[in-house]
Amino acid sequence: MILDGFQSTMHAGPALLAQATSAAKTGMENMSVLDYIKSGHLVGYILIALSFVAVGLMIWHLIEVRRVKLMPPGVAEELLGRIRAGNIEGARQICSSPENKSFITGMVGSALQRCTLSPFGFIEIRAALEDSGSREIDRLYRTTDGIGLIAAIGPMLGLLGTVFGMIGAFGTIGQLEGASRSVQLASYMSIALVTTAEGLIVAVPCTIAYSLFRRRIERLVSEVGEVTEQMATYLERHGEQAQSTPAPAPRPVARPATVPIPPPLPAIERGVRAS
Repeated sequence: MILDGFQSTMHAGPALLAQATSAAKTGMENMSVLDYIKSGHLVGYILIALSFVAVGLMIWHLIEVRRVKLMPPGVAEELLGRIRAGNIEGARQICSSPENKSFITGMVGSALQRCTLSPFGFIEIRAALEDSGSREIDRLYRTTDGIGLIAAIGPMLGLLGTVFGMIGAFGTIGQLEGASRSVQLASYMSIALVTTAEGLIVAVPCTIAYSLFRRRIERLVSEVGEVTEQMATYLERHGEQAQSTPAPAPRPVARPATVPIPPPLPAIERGVRAS
């Protein structure tokens, strides 16, 4: 009898294991993406929100940071032509126009303003272009800095969710028993694993985008720099010509005609006239 029961158990063991495995697979297949997000709880929701912010920053970067936006062809050609002709005031008008607002107009306009007010004139045009260009580049890097920040805090938030899940799991082991302990333990372990996965899913694309976008900005800025280099050469020549040209001589100031004063009369004549 005992042997028959043991044999029946041995035969039933693989069948029970197969049933349990199929049930587990069915449960995993029935879980949707929303169920996985819900299993991450608060940390998972924060990571999902950060992922939407990162996607928005990426789209904004692809739309705004382009060669056409940084250096519009018509504006750049007209600006270069006026600087070549020595029309500095006309170049400043192009840069200050709101419809011509771009990377190159902001950079050149600020440099022209500085050199116009400086006693050194256009001799320091290259230093002025470098300073204004660094400010414009910082504005371009703001979107990539946001993406890099999300890439940095994504794994940290995932690790935070993992810590919360492990704390809950160990608390469940110490407080509950039986089937309820298994259910709670599985719930906390899902929090730990899901938040870790969500943090990595957010961080990996953001890290790749951060690196690619910074390389893209460097390439576009180098293209703009080639054009501004030509402008700097013409402006330096303009400054040298302005210094080499002698200043016009001052015009003589006309003095008012003076009326001659008669000499004083002798004392005798004064007395006669007085009488």
